[in-house]
Parts: sequence; C-alpha cells; structure tokens
Amino acid sequence: MEDFIINSQTIKQGETKQIVLNSYELHTKTKIEIPVFVFRSNKPGPTILFSAGMHGEETNGIEIIRKLITHENLNHLKCGSVIAIPVINSVSFLFGSRDLPDGRDLNRCFPGNKNGSFGSRIAYDLMKHIIPLIDFGVDFHTGGAKINNSPQIRCVFEFPENLSLAKKFSAPLIIDSKYREGTFRKEAAKKGKPILVYEGGESIRFDYTAINEGINGCFRLLKSFDMTDIDIPNNASVKITSDTWVRANASGLFHMSVMNGAYVSKGDLLGVICNPFGNIEHKIISHHDGYIVGINNHPVVNQGEALIHIGLE
Repeated sequence: MEDFIINSQTIKQGETKQIVLNSYELHTKTKIEIPVFVFRSNKPGPTILFSAGMHGEETNGIEIIRKLITHENLNHLKCGSVIAIPVINSVSFLFGSRDLPDGRDLNRCFPGNKNGSFGSRIAYDLMKHIIPLIDFGVDFHTGGAKINNSPQIRCVFEFPENLSLAKKFSAPLIIDSKYREGTFRKEAAKKGKPILVYEGGESIRFDYTAINEGINGCFRLLKSFDMTDIDIPNNASVKITSDTWVRANASGLFHMSVMNGAYVSKGDLLGVICNPFGNIEHKIISHHDGYIVGINNHPVVNQGEALIHIGLE
C-alpha cells in the first residue's frame, strides 16, 4: 500500500490524520481552510470518499459526515481507507448560503482551474488531490430552497458499477439521475471514479430520518467491502427510472395530505390549496402511480409552482 499524499501532507497505511486540502484567502485577509479526515487500515482494500457541504446550507450531509468521523469504527477499519470531508464549501458554510460569494454554484465549477475563481480553485484541488486516491465515493446533499427530499441515492443506471454501489448503500429510493455539466460526479466519472449522490431532507433544517439513513448507508457500503463488522439490514429499495412534478393549479395556502416517501396511486388526493380569504379549496390529484421523492414545504404557493416530486418505477 502506497502512502497517500494530499497537498504535500503524507498519510501512511494504518494512520488516521486530519489534514487541510488547501487554504483560501477572502478579501478581508481571512484564511478559509477545508479540513480532510483520512482513516487508513494496515490491510489493502478500497478507498472510499464521503463528502458533504458542497453547498453551505446543506446541513444534513454535514451532520452525517460529522457523525461518521467521530465513530470509533472508522479508526479501526479492517481493510482499505476512508477519506471524509465534512464541509467542502467552507466559505458558503460560513455565510449559511448555497452559493459562493461571487454567486457561483460550486457544483458547476468542475473540473476547476488552479488560477480561476474561488469555486474553480476548490474544484481543482478536489480533482487533483482527492480523486486520484479514491475508488468511488458518496457526496451528500439536501433539497434546495423549500424542497424536502425523501432519503434517496442517485446514480446512473446505465453504468452497472454505479447501480451496484447504490444497491449496497441501500437507501429507500434509488433514482436514475443523468450527469450534469460542471458537476463533481461527472468529472470524477471521466476519471473512472464513480460518485453517488445522496439526497435527504431540506436546507438549514436537521432531518434525523435522512441523517440516520445516510449514516446507515455508509456503514452498509463499508460492510459490503468487509471494511467493518457493523451489519445493518438493507432497505427494500425501490428503483426510480423517471419522475414528474405535480404543480399548483391555483395560488393560495398549500396543505399536504400525504407523507414524503409514500407510495401514491393515480387519482389519490395529494393535498389542497386554500384561498386565504375564504373557504375555496382546490384539490391536488396525482396523475401517476409512484413514490413521493420530494415535496415543497413552503405553505404559500403561486399557480404553476412545483409542489410534489413523484418518482416512477
């Protein structure tokens, strides 16, 4: 087993170290660092990346990685290595925002440029120092503004290795999700390093079901490669091959009638939109059989807004 070298910092087999991916300077001369935690066994095995905080307001993923790095089993891996990054986007986490100070989305800055924008330099460092060391990884996210995602793992079904890893992680929902330009997982895939995306909960709000599902998925993945003895039963995962959004048919106050993650049938009542000035109600009906993979939690909606995300088997 070769030594790991990350930005001139060496981690030998059998070592556990906290290092710094790189340091970046804000306009106030404040230094922003990205801490990286590396856990290495004495025995050969796969190297897995667990990362979170690509967007600064996605706190569920950050909590998942925090709990992982404090778990004693990561300090006693039976084989292989784990690289864990709790907060990739430290500057956006500092400000509690999704985007970087220049308005860019870090997850559209890949593969990056060492002389580029803030986001481009972070992306470049991940691609240069982390991706060459790993075999595969899981990047943790939450729903965007107002959207609460049911716990789900996203991968590309046409690539068998992606789907195999997703089944080992065994989230309640496994969703076929194509690559997008400029994203971490697309650029990693070009290097032959599959990255799965876990989504659970919503921004700036802890969802303990989503957090626990994320942690359990990580330990299932580790167990599947004999890296730990922790044995967590698999979920009866449902594979989602396509999806659709149910949109508001009127403006008003939206009340959900079904639970996130539930199975619904065509014709089921999903919720109602009430006129705030009277007793007028507009029913929201499902036009498909499927699973609710995400919901809009904002109670005030306008006609045409996306309300309920339904995944189809």
